Amino acid sequence: MTPSPFSIIAQHGAARAGLLTTAHGIVPTPCFMPIATIGAVHHVAPEELRAAGAVMVLANTYHLALRPGTPYLAERGGLQEFMGWHGPLLTDSGGFQVFSLGARTASRRGASLVTLTEEGVQFRSHLDGSVQLLTPERAVEHQRNIGSDIAMVLDVCPPQPCSDLVLAEAMRLTTAWASRAVLHANHIGARPRMQLFGIVQGGSNGDARRAHAAAITALPFDGYAIGGVAVGEPTAAMRATVECTAPLLPTDRPRYLMGVGTPADIVHAVSCGVDLFDCVLPTRDARHGRVYRWTDRTAFPHGAWYETINIHNAAFRHLDAPIDAHCACLACRTTTLAYLRHLMAIREPLGGRLLTLHNLTFYLGVLRLLRDRITQVSGTVSS
Repeated sequence: MTPSPFSIIAQHGAARAGLLTTAHGIVPTPCFMPIATIGAVHHVAPEELRAAGAVMVLANTYHLALRPGTPYLAERGGLQEFMGWHGPLLTDSGGFQVFSLGARTASRRGASLVTLTEEGVQFRSHLDGSVQLLTPERAVEHQRNIGSDIAMVLDVCPPQPCSDLVLAEAMRLTTAWASRAVLHANHIGARPRMQLFGIVQGGSNGDARRAHAAAITALPFDGYAIGGVAVGEPTAAMRATVECTAPLLPTDRPRYLMGVGTPADIVHAVSCGVDLFDCVLPTRDARHGRVYRWTDRTAFPHGAWYETINIHNAAFRHLDAPIDAHCACLACRTTTLAYLRHLMAIREPLGGRLLTLHNLTFYLGVLRLLRDRITQVSGTVSS
């Protein structure tokens, strides 16, 4: 097993505060990663991300491999150099996007353009229709070209609900591909500079999760992720899966919950011992006028400590107050709810940009408070 890049500095129950060392810097955990899908977080410049409290961002291998191409990025020193983000970067393998785009195509045309084989996954580019083959080895090479600090292995995310046969085949392929990814990353010398994370699947089936966690944690990964959640199942089922899976992952390695979630979901997962998070909600919701704000900081992290509001609500038309008087983001320091509602009503891009800055500041602030809370109440400190 490779030396762990992760150290726990404080723990309260299962919740951990730690430090994750990467080639581009140290990441305090728990950590939320804003999503820079194709090399940019919607509406937000890299320096603004840093000012809002972001330490690590997530980019999408599928989209970057198709445009501008990962060899192109390698020629320019990697994505961080290209986009001006001089901090840690995590990339997914591209598999989830392939399957989700294939599912959408199937729903429209009646036939999926995605084919699963032992070798990998074959699909058609959504840009030009060209046939592409993504294998575990190519996923590793793409992410090395991107300059990823943390690379995710290619996996199969089964739909929910699905049959036992579909679930079993997804787990089998994910395990086989994970083993190949480890071998190839070592063969091409991508590690230890680029860390490699394995992904545990199993749907909402506890027995399947336990079996697949045993198979994936037997492989020498730098960290481990809980995948296949928040894909349409009820919130209670998603949280039950996190509660079941997180304790099965090695305590000395970072744990990543992929694609989750609401602020309350993140608080719950941190209490289960999860360290890393990403989600489209703060940026996507902002573009549709959905805003997160505190209601009672003294209740955090339990009870009704936050709310979401719809900026399009007529009640805000005459409200000359900030979203949150205690928030230091650009929107709250310089504008009012009435003005933000006006910007969104006329579809001025500045409105979405200001709301995005606010939502990201809120999310990142929640994670900072969680780290502080774990450190303050911790009865044990470990190195």
